[in-house]
Amino acid sequence: MAAVDVSDQIKELDQTLRSIEAVLDPDQMRRKLADLNEQVAVPDLWDDQAHAQKVTSRLSHLQGELNRLESLRQRLDDLSLLFELAQGEEGTADGEDALREAEAELATVKSAIGELEVRTLLSGEYDERDALITIRAEAGGVDAADWAEMLMRMYLRWAERHGFKAEIVESTPGEEAGIRSATITVEGPYAYGYLKTERGTHRLVRISPFDFQRRRQTSFALVDPTPQVESDAEIEIRPEELKIDTYRATGAGGQNVNKTETAIRITHLPSGIVVSCQNERSQLQNRETAMRILKARLLEKRVLEQEAEQARERGEMRSADWGSQIRSYVLHPYTLVKDHRTGVEVGDPTRVLDGDIDVFIEAALSKPTGGTPTAQ
Repeated sequence: MAAVDVSDQIKELDQTLRSIEAVLDPDQMRRKLADLNEQVAVPDLWDDQAHAQKVTSRLSHLQGELNRLESLRQRLDDLSLLFELAQGEEGTADGEDALREAEAELATVKSAIGELEVRTLLSGEYDERDALITIRAEAGGVDAADWAEMLMRMYLRWAERHGFKAEIVESTPGEEAGIRSATITVEGPYAYGYLKTERGTHRLVRISPFDFQRRRQTSFALVDPTPQVESDAEIEIRPEELKIDTYRATGAGGQNVNKTETAIRITHLPSGIVVSCQNERSQLQNRETAMRILKARLLEKRVLEQEAEQARERGEMRSADWGSQIRSYVLHPYTLVKDHRTGVEVGDPTRVLDGDIDVFIEAALSKPTGGTPTAQ
């Protein structure tokens, strides 16, 4: 690698990192850390365990972000020295080893700065929160139910890849296979900020494993991410606004689950939002989970209304159908996953369905213009 080329790359990375530092503001991060440390030091912090867990989680996350930013700055500052040392031993075995080490470090730092640059795009009011994702089978019959379950696994694997905690809090099995609907929670830094880009209809084209004639089938499933509600005061719901129905749970479960009315369906009358839960063994637990889901969906309704109002003020044209098709996953007659909003394409659907969806998320966050980027 030519010395001039290396110098230009390091200068470019330095400019990018300075822009990131201007957005994230390390000094402000240190002030927030000091405040959180004071909160952690309060003797009665753990009297309210839920609050204590949120405070300690924010402290850990913010400290990690600051350490990451400071480490990248130090590593970038050391890169020029690494290449100088390698060039000083040029032509020797040690020089070749040093050059390979320096080039590897350059690639690693470049990748880390790129990831951090995407993080600066997450500046929404609720972006740093945990996420709740509802997945529903749409048109396509049993294939759509199977497709919904495939998508649920994809998001669980994505969360696992990022070290996030993911849990299925509600699911309704399909009549023959798959799921009619499911709701999962994803807990991790900026989980909602990343996953909000997945909102919409996802389309699958494949040879149906449920068709004895082996015909090609197109199936649809809706993905609806919402931010988690952090306090009861954030979303107020009056009892008279709710219609609550109980019914017997379906699918797998113990004797009590299937013989008594443990399942809950809650209708929020002002908005028309309906949520249900049947996974837990008691009606009380199912009611608590259903209320948690309802509050998250009401918060998301507020977010969407705010985004629509902001778009109108800017004079932007927005589709009224927030559930419009955003991505196609084609398994036959060729293999391709294409995001219709950004043009990003990946030729390996297996990799995508195993949770490797960051290329789509990053492209949607950065909203590229012009051209059709392709990821191999």
